Amino acid sequence: MTITLQQANAIIAGALDKAAELKLKPLSVAVLDQGGHLIAFQRQDGSSLMRFQIANGKASGALALGVSSRKIAEMAAERPSFVASLGSIASAGVVPVPGGVLVTDASGAVIGAVGISGDVSDNDEACALAGITASGLSART
Repeated sequence: MTITLQQANAIIAGALDKAAELKLKPLSVAVLDQGGHLIAFQRQDGSSLMRFQIANGKASGALALGVSSRKIAEMAAERPSFVASLGSIASAGVVPVPGGVLVTDASGAVIGAVGISGDVSDNDEACALAGITASGLSART
């Protein structure tokens, strides 16, 4: 199973609803399938430059390593050379800060990932989690 366009759009809508509730800065939200292909992307009015690349890098890194971008940040603290080396081999990049979360189906299988950029990383992650919940899917953090 892979994430569908309908599910991806539901994740984005839920994430942006959470951002509005928290009165966050404009966000950019990327949803990728389990192969790292972009399924859906939205950028709020006023989003700054490079937000697509950052959101995509958070989601792509989570898929590449099988853990959230928050855990990649922890890896970077423990093994900085390893995480730094990923930049040259990961085509979409690896952004080692919170905001990239794996999406799982009811069986726990990874079906995609969401990456969000625009506010502080903890808020980006909170919106990713809210979006995943709103879609009826689950997050692996």
